[in-house]
Amino acid sequence: MQIFRDRGVEVDYLPDLGKDKAALLAAIPNYAGLAIRSATKVTPKIIAAATRLKVIGRAGIGVDNVDIPAATQRGVVVMNTPFGNAITTAEHAISMMMALARQIPEANASTHAGKWEKNRFMGVELFNKTLGVIGCGNIGAIVADRALGLRMKVIAFDPFLSPERAIE
Repeated sequence: MQIFRDRGVEVDYLPDLGKDKAALLAAIPNYAGLAIRSATKVTPKIIAAATRLKVIGRAGIGVDNVDIPAATQRGVVVMNTPFGNAITTAEHAISMMMALARQIPEANASTHAGKWEKNRFMGVELFNKTLGVIGCGNIGAIVADRALGLRMKVIAFDPFLSPERAIE
């Protein structure tokens, strides 16, 4: 939000507004821009009430929660950020795999329970293990790349992936 403020754009941060359709409908006439996540549904009724609205920015890859025809009819630009969180999300997936392989959640719970069971939680290495990736778009491709960096074997499936891209 600071990037907008630094450029003279007035910003109201109302993270729960999108969860309350009536409140969003009442507030929207005051705004020229709307930044949303997946939980906010921008319906034709909301777009019709948004008399000053010029842009809807969706944080994330999809725009299926925005009525595109209604926005287009009103001249409202709808945009998304398909690459915004791809690296973060992929690295989170790899981190979760490591946590599970090393039994970190169980070991943490055991330690918090006052036990020290170091021989119980040995875990396994990810090295030379096989990872299946279903969906090799932005995030899946980054997960596969990180897994290859850990010297894992990667098998990927994506109905939209060309054979040339799969080799990469």
